[in-house]
Amino acid sequence: MDMTSDGLETKAGAGSDIAALFADFSRAFEEFKATNDQRLGELEKRGSADGLLEGKLDRLNAVLDGQKAAMDRALADRSRPVLDGKGALPDGEYKEAFSAYVKRGEEKALSSGVNADGGFVVPGETEAEITRLMSAVSPIRSIAGVRQVSGSVYKRPISVTGPAVGWVGETAARPTTASQTLAELSYPTMELYAMPAATSAFLDDAAVDVGQWIADEVNAAFAAQETTAFVTGDGVNKPKGFLTATTVPEAGWSWGNMGYVATGAAGALPGANASDVLIDLVYALKAGYRQNASWLMNRKVQGTVRKLKDADGNYLWQPAASADGRAKFMGFDLVEAEDMPNIAANSFSVAFGDFRRGYLIVDRQGVSVLRDPFSSKTYVLFYTTKRVGGGIADYDAIKLLKFAAS
Repeated sequence: MDMTSDGLETKAGAGSDIAALFADFSRAFEEFKATNDQRLGELEKRGSADGLLEGKLDRLNAVLDGQKAAMDRALADRSRPVLDGKGALPDGEYKEAFSAYVKRGEEKALSSGVNADGGFVVPGETEAEITRLMSAVSPIRSIAGVRQVSGSVYKRPISVTGPAVGWVGETAARPTTASQTLAELSYPTMELYAMPAATSAFLDDAAVDVGQWIADEVNAAFAAQETTAFVTGDGVNKPKGFLTATTVPEAGWSWGNMGYVATGAAGALPGANASDVLIDLVYALKAGYRQNASWLMNRKVQGTVRKLKDADGNYLWQPAASADGRAKFMGFDLVEAEDMPNIAANSFSVAFGDFRRGYLIVDRQGVSVLRDPFSSKTYVLFYTTKRVGGGIADYDAIKLLKFAAS
């Protein structure tokens, strides 16, 4: 248990007592509110706040973030299945052969995988576990649409404008309506790799669950790389991120562009009624998208919006109702992604939308492992690859907040 100078518990090394972690998180948020109320009172009376209060508020923000991270880790540990444990499995023989390949380099009975030059395909349970763990770690994957494909490119036709319609009388002529406009969206899959290393002594240990070990080793590396690509990727040997789309003011939005609402102040929220621009962003999104919408921002930006109140003095940011839930901001789920930019002049630091309809992740089936006992002599390297693509699926489903005058 770590302590700040204020005696606040960060719980960075907390165990798996999720109920206790959640209780500590709730208490920390109550203290955060009390401290921020005191800060706001001083701002109202004197026009400035005590620097000690500002510092304490920053530390409380860090405490809240640390406790939420500890809860996420504990939940992931509790839900993790045993991959190579006892019990009959559909591909049990292949799993045993794959384990022998990972531990000793034996290739017998692996003909159902890929050839030795490209490595061998991991068993289905291990592939599913890698995907599940990545969904738990990757904030974009947890809210975006996901499609699994067998080819290298997924192409999706989409209707940009529907057919023209109109009302007519019972016996009036029916003029021909205009046909709908179709566009094709293409999502090529790119190779994502990780190369965990293990000693021969570690692999010789009979208790080592090789499927779980590979899943644990690669999932964090895969999740970090693909999350960056889903947000800011340029599409060159990686998925194309939604922040790389052409941006236009929401008033001039058209298909193929990402609409934004400006804060009216360069690198900041407005000095007065700061929440108004966030309300404008919410209602820039059509009603059909709002019902499943989420906020997306990084930790520092979340620390800023935690301080905002509505006209009745209620905090717009609210903690999750349960340990495995998400924080709410203005009634919508708030998802934290560190690849979202910090607040700066002309930055797009906040996104709001229905990401399941707005962004599509394409996973090609199969994760392969190539065993390399030669490149690093005292270690065995495991060149692990999967193919992933991604891109915007609906340009009208996500809106951005631009920290700029216009």
